[in-house]
Amino acid sequence: MNFIEDVIQRFPFSREAIIAIDAEGRRKVHHFSHMFARSLGLSGVMLASGVRRGDVVMILVGNRIEWVISMLACFRMGAVALPLNPQLTAEDLAYRVNATDPALAIGEAEYLDRLPDGMTCLDMEDLARAFDEDLTQPLPAECAELEPDDPALIVFTSGSTGEPRGVIHSQSYLTGQLTQAEYWFGALPGDLAWCTAAPGWSKSSRNTFIAPWLCGAKALLVDERFDPGTRLDIARREKVNLLCQAPTEYRMLAGRTELGPLPDMRRMVSAGETLNPGVIAAFREATGVEIADGYGQTETGAVTGMRPGDSLAGREGSMGRPLPGIDTRILNGELQVRAASSPTFFSSYLDGEHFEGEWWATGDLVRADEDGFLYHEGRNDDIISSAGYRIGPVEVEHALISHPAVAEAAAIAAPDAERGSVVHAVVVLRDEARPRADAERSRAELVAGIQKHCREVTAPYKYPREVEFVDELPKTSSGKIRRAELRNQRK
Repeated sequence: MNFIEDVIQRFPFSREAIIAIDAEGRRKVHHFSHMFARSLGLSGVMLASGVRRGDVVMILVGNRIEWVISMLACFRMGAVALPLNPQLTAEDLAYRVNATDPALAIGEAEYLDRLPDGMTCLDMEDLARAFDEDLTQPLPAECAELEPDDPALIVFTSGSTGEPRGVIHSQSYLTGQLTQAEYWFGALPGDLAWCTAAPGWSKSSRNTFIAPWLCGAKALLVDERFDPGTRLDIARREKVNLLCQAPTEYRMLAGRTELGPLPDMRRMVSAGETLNPGVIAAFREATGVEIADGYGQTETGAVTGMRPGDSLAGREGSMGRPLPGIDTRILNGELQVRAASSPTFFSSYLDGEHFEGEWWATGDLVRADEDGFLYHEGRNDDIISSAGYRIGPVEVEHALISHPAVAEAAAIAAPDAERGSVVHAVVVLRDEARPRADAERSRAELVAGIQKHCREVTAPYKYPREVEFVDELPKTSSGKIRRAELRNQRK
């Protein structure tokens, strides 16, 4: 098998593959002929640089066309792609270099400068020369004949519960994305799909271009940091049909912008953290489109999702049902996945550790309704035990965020002599509410109002007995709240 032959070459070369908008706002349409030719040429340069089948190639490029071409060149020759988030620090990068020993790094110069000395690198000028048809180029690499279990991709976990771990995915992971592409992502032939995730995360690797192409859609690639003021304007102008964003981005759009119609938008999806019902309702009212939540892990790939055609009415906040063919169970409140049933289950960690069991324990606590729709209730280590009650942070956070003064919130446990623990809320206020927190009296009134609101919208024993205001919440690069860091700050 080979992704180039199995996917790229099945399309007419004249067909549009990617619409790319660079950092200066310049728009260019890239056809499959362009993707094939550029990745072919780059594979030759990589071969001349010493890269061989099975070698790791680090990719430090933002959301620009060179990132996709570099990934395709790796797939062609059987090199193992290691896409990384360009925001990583020099320390972060040194950790990943030591863990993977890459044969080559491809990236933008400002990011390559953060790498340890002595690495072989290709910057954007090198790639421009590799794409120049007027220059003599090295012979391209052959299209490798690969086995399904040959390594294709390394993705590091977010490190939300410890040091990031490198996860190896096989070649079958790439085409195995078809299940989630059809039954959660939901692109249709001819659609324009925009996954906004930064390179380096599993969602970007599978949904920026792989999922759209598997469904016969084209992809939008925009090289800019998230800006609430421009995000939906771009979607309108480009006539985006499917939008895949992080929950944080949906929340910020709902809280900081005036939502309005998106005439060409057919589907919106979100994954990575539970999306609160109020945000879903705001988008439904303003755009007529519901946000379909989904769930997966770096190790498992996508596991559940609200499928095309599923109604969210009465199910706001659900992460959907297990995708077709994927077996799950709930044991002592924890979601588990039968490893053999997932077409995108990981091969091993970088240190060689394999999962040998039958059921993968996700560490995520869920509940199921009578129709089999699942609801995330927190991580095992996030559960708050108070006076005999087990309180999941997610429901508390939903209650907090539904208060008009609250922009973002996290719920953690705080020690209490009588109850063992109580709910401690860490709250980021909306801009217009922040002055009220400056004066002691108005601050106390604001806290009391938030507490009263939570007692009314969720079980009274779950309300936060402590409320702390902060300017921002600590998050992983993928947008997940670091509750463990908040807990450690209180020790």
